[in-house]
Amino acid sequence: MLQSPVPSPYDQGVTTEDLSGETPEHPQDLARAGSSPVFRSLALDSIPVPDYADVIVVPVPAGCPSDPRIWAETLFSPQSMPAWVTALMGLRQALVGLVGISRAPAGVFDVAGVRGEEALISVDDTHLDFRCGVAYDAGARLLRVTTAVRLKGWRGRLYFAPVRLLHPLVVHSMMVRAAARLHEPRVRSSRA
Repeated sequence: MLQSPVPSPYDQGVTTEDLSGETPEHPQDLARAGSSPVFRSLALDSIPVPDYADVIVVPVPAGCPSDPRIWAETLFSPQSMPAWVTALMGLRQALVGLVGISRAPAGVFDVAGVRGEEALISVDDTHLDFRCGVAYDAGARLLRVTTAVRLKGWRGRLYFAPVRLLHPLVVHSMMVRAAARLHEPRVRSSRA
């Protein structure tokens, strides 16, 4: 079970409810006043009790597309992977056979579906089940990637031990590159 090293204020019964009676400064705060935090993702709907989960959020420049499918496809395209990530993926493909895990097939990160502002990538394998929700909040200009993983047996735990350490860095770097790629054509066309 995944445990946070730092206690969350939500673990202590604290909510976002504003009891001061003052009017919130920002419209987002006004929308949240009086309600407890809520977070939903297709990834967590599919694997509600994951062995590993993370959520990474990156602000993106104005003018980017709002279609979550485009974000997911761009995020997992080879062009959005820094060279060091491409090297790690190659190493993964070379080593997994040593512990009886099959190599990832082409199209492993294809979008399985889109609901609302989130695209879902879904992979079930012998060693783990993987879900990745790629969501874009156009109003706040935030890209959110939610990952949920269910490990299966010793192979899954062995495989995921190094992945667990690097996953947040890999995803963050891919998100930043995807945002730059999706913003780039619009910048060029505005200069012409």
